[in-house]
Amino acid sequence: MNHAEFTDEITLAARAEKLGETALLMGLIPSFVVRHFPDSWEFYIPDETAQQLTPEEAYLHFKQLVDLPSRQIDRDLTPEHSFEQLNTSL
Repeated sequence: MNHAEFTDEITLAARAEKLGETALLMGLIPSFVVRHFPDSWEFYIPDETAQQLTPEEAYLHFKQLVDLPSRQIDRDLTPEHSFEQLNTSL
């Protein structure tokens, strides 16, 4: 039985940040920035996109990068492309 790793927006954002750190340690992304505001967090991946990502978008993008089956990484994969791939696989 699958249980969610997060229960609200704050735990989702914290999990996205941990996945980002994992992706960074694995060398899948060169860097990322998290801006903490009182009511929200914003994620930036400087070399991939100039726009901010919501915690939900960041979680999906980092999760897909970290969980790729054979670790065949497309270095040109942007968050927009990862969402398109996710939608086509559903």
